[in-house]
Amino acid sequence: MAQVKEKQIENKIKKWLEGNGYWWMKVHGDMFQKSGVPDILACVNGKFVGIEVKRPGGRLSELQKYNIERIQAAGGVAFVATSVDEVRTNLDHFRVI
Repeated sequence: MAQVKEKQIENKIKKWLEGNGYWWMKVHGDMFQKSGVPDILACVNGKFVGIEVKRPGGRLSELQKYNIERIQAAGGVAFVATSVDEVRTNLDHFRVI
């Protein structure tokens, strides 16, 4: 069975966000921005959301973990997702949707 690529998961999540009318942007890591920022930044029902996209079995770097913790400490919502279902589950868990 072919392994799902992270980009495929990311595209499905972006399509879901767009289809539900939520604002989002893709973060392209480069030398001009902070490292470890979640892949997708969004505004969902007035809440700042950071989504780190991973393929199933993918691992977070320490810097990615740190940034997720910092977003949460600042009152935002941040999490790792390997599917659209995980995005919905997390947004529900954090009482965003």
